[in-house]
Amino acid sequence: MSGLSLNGVCKSYGPVNVIKNLDLEVISGEFLVLVGPSGCGKSTLLRMIAGLEEITDGTISIGDRIVNDLPASQRNLSMVFQSYALYPHMSVRKNLAFGLTNLKMSKDEIKRRVDEASEILQIGNLMDRKPRQLSGGQKQRVAIGRAIVREPELFLFDEPLSNLDAELRVQMRVELAGLYNRLGTTMIYVTHDQVEAMTMATRIVVLREGKVEQVGTPYELYNRPQNLFVAGFIGSPKINMLETKCQSGNGASQIEIEDFGSAEIARLGSDSTAITVCVRPENFEINGSGVLSAKGKIVLIEYLGSELYLHLELSSGKRLMIKAPSKAEHLVGDEMSITIDIDNCHYFDEAGLRIEPAKMTEAA
Repeated sequence: MSGLSLNGVCKSYGPVNVIKNLDLEVISGEFLVLVGPSGCGKSTLLRMIAGLEEITDGTISIGDRIVNDLPASQRNLSMVFQSYALYPHMSVRKNLAFGLTNLKMSKDEIKRRVDEASEILQIGNLMDRKPRQLSGGQKQRVAIGRAIVREPELFLFDEPLSNLDAELRVQMRVELAGLYNRLGTTMIYVTHDQVEAMTMATRIVVLREGKVEQVGTPYELYNRPQNLFVAGFIGSPKINMLETKCQSGNGASQIEIEDFGSAEIARLGSDSTAITVCVRPENFEINGSGVLSAKGKIVLIEYLGSELYLHLELSSGKRLMIKAPSKAEHLVGDEMSITIDIDNCHYFDEAGLRIEPAKMTEAA
């Protein structure tokens, strides 16, 4: 089990810079997830770690070894891809054993590793089947099994669940989390699905245009996003962003939000007069009567069984997403009032960077 260090890593394709001077420390034994919008460089970064892409500059170290010039076969890691890439003419058992046979391992050692992987993944009853006789979830288990039998220092996963249907993705998320708990091996996982990231990761790296925007636990990213991009990217449904006027004096700031009016809060640690206040859908009080209240009309209702989300249009035309109790009775066209929970807002300056009310800064 090893950690990973990336120092000043860059990747360019001619004049196009895909990864830009990236530094990252992966702690030994953690489940690190790379997330970000399409084209942010997360899969390219994973392939550079694997040795499938050359780096343009910087160093990659696995444990205490710099692996820049080592081919993928000598990095002692295993990678699971989006496609299963199983050999169609081989049984599950032979698919699992194939890589070990090429390494000229003894038959007894190959049998031990294959049997152990089949037990971990609960595929013992599939060992004599061909890939065409397997479901998508079973094929992905076999692909993961091929990685397990190598007993690597690192596991790399490149969107391994994206080809599965919604129900299977949920099931495989649980199985992958259980696999991590049993093996305790360092895992680096790429996904565009933030639900996967939030439910499986010990830490998450948010990437944008080849740069790290924030690294932290799922709790930290959700509750203390460091910039507007992270605030808008983490959370489903998305956070509500409200353009706000701000005047700060001694010990207090006066904020004014269109539709909601004005309120005094503890002084923000910024002299910006134009800030963005972000409010998550669960941080509105329906039919509240406090400061920063507004009225609006429901234009769409999303009923998800245990959750109910209301699309509310304010008098200015601004639309907000509001979380309501799942058993609440609302109809499209209904008018309602909402109040912002001031204690659970996120504030960002004109540059999009997080700012804190003074009382929170002093407590830090």
